[in-house]
Amino acid sequence: MSRKLFAGMLTGLLVTGFALLGGGTASAHSAVISSSPEQGAQIDTSPARVSVTFNEELQTAYPSMTVTDKDGYLWSKGDPKVEGATISIEVGELGAAGDYKIAFRVTSADGHPVSGTRTFTLTKAGTGTPGPKADTSAKSGSGGDDGGVPLWVFIVGAVVLFGGGLAFALLGGRGKQKK
Repeated sequence: MSRKLFAGMLTGLLVTGFALLGGGTASAHSAVISSSPEQGAQIDTSPARVSVTFNEELQTAYPSMTVTDKDGYLWSKGDPKVEGATISIEVGELGAAGDYKIAFRVTSADGHPVSGTRTFTLTKAGTGTPGPKADTSAKSGSGGDDGGVPLWVFIVGAVVLFGGGLAFALLGGRGKQKK
């Protein structure tokens, strides 16, 4: 019996080791390669649209993009548009000279959300009027964490279930044999 227990424990440890070490690294998510206006750019006139371009095509599901001023007022108009590897949104005439922030959230080709911000500075005041304050909790793009459960939790769960099943198969279901 101790031989079966040892074999079961050794198998469980090997499976755990291979699951943790042999899993490899996850493929990278989409990454920003450019924007218009460029990150940190100083521009004289308002752009008609702002855009962010990634290193791979994006999914068209659930894009979010806003342009806000330093006070959080919305300057973007309408819904964002995803075309291939680029997300863009109409801006129109901006207002006061100063810093503006482009916040985005897109779905990468592998299905994971990617969010972030880009900034630019308007050097000459425009004549535009801002919209309402932006909903910063939903559209700020303040990080890349989607709040989902990490992959390692599923791996550990699978290993525990497999080990439990293996132990039951090797040891369980057999009562002590009566002589």
